Amino acid sequence: MRIGVFGTGVVGQAIGAKLVALGHEVRMGSRSADNESAATWAGEAGPQASRGTFADAAGFGELLFNCTAGLASLDVLRTAGAENLAGKVVVDVSNALDFSQGAPPTVGLGNADSVGEQLQREFPEARVVKTLNTVNCEVMVDPSLVPGEHDMFVCGNDESAKADVRSLLESFGWPANHIFDLGDITSARAVEMYLALWLRLWGVAQSPHFNIRLVS
Repeated sequence: MRIGVFGTGVVGQAIGAKLVALGHEVRMGSRSADNESAATWAGEAGPQASRGTFADAAGFGELLFNCTAGLASLDVLRTAGAENLAGKVVVDVSNALDFSQGAPPTVGLGNADSVGEQLQREFPEARVVKTLNTVNCEVMVDPSLVPGEHDMFVCGNDESAKADVRSLLESFGWPANHIFDLGDITSARAVEMYLALWLRLWGVAQSPHFNIRLVS
């Protein structure tokens, strides 16, 4: 599959490298076609990897990953172009973290909105699925880094899109019975606000390689 990845940071690079390792063709997008981080990543990832602008990546991909900072994601997808997003699954792994007042950051957009919802409202013809934002980027692509059984969540309005994303998560190593569907895209509020707790747990665990499990 051809997949576009928005974002050249550690999340985009981890997702992109995993997708290439699984045999997908991946184009990493950034604001500039000559982005140094994207060029380095593409050179190291091999012939299945390429780079370009956000619009280049969006036009190239049959499926798209938003790995940009949540507070910038809306502008990024506008730059990518609505025509390049229409009909495609957009996997949103972003988190809205505001460091303007220092650390720890303000997390999320409150209990009445989320980045996932913003993207779906702005681009109604895209099929936005929120997932993976509740774990560290290394755990996203290798859940075995966390011992034992633990869970991942998906949410979105399009059932077929969620099914496609579940299959992709399984290829990353997430067991099917540990992927929980939280419902429509409004559920993105919950998983985005969870980051406030995640940041505190990171301090307790002294490692980003942890996750949670639903026990009932």
